[in-house]
Amino acid sequence: MDTLIPHDTLDPETLENVLNDIVTRDGTDYGEYDLSLEQKRLQALKSLHSGEAVLVFDTESETIQLISKQSIQQRY
Repeated sequence: MDTLIPHDTLDPETLENVLNDIVTRDGTDYGEYDLSLEQKRLQALKSLHSGEAVLVFDTESETIQLISKQSIQQRY
């Protein structure tokens, strides 16, 4: 079973490392724009703060994923 991870309970350095891992994974697509690591991380952080996305620990892949709130609602 997947587990939601409240981003605001993570140490800031840990959250930064998690977001770095997420935004640098193979298959991460940002469209036609070439964004820096910092821009990608800030974009992900903004989506977490706004509630548009959440962090989920995927037990199958044993990774933390950034998933849109809409996708979460469709899953469960």
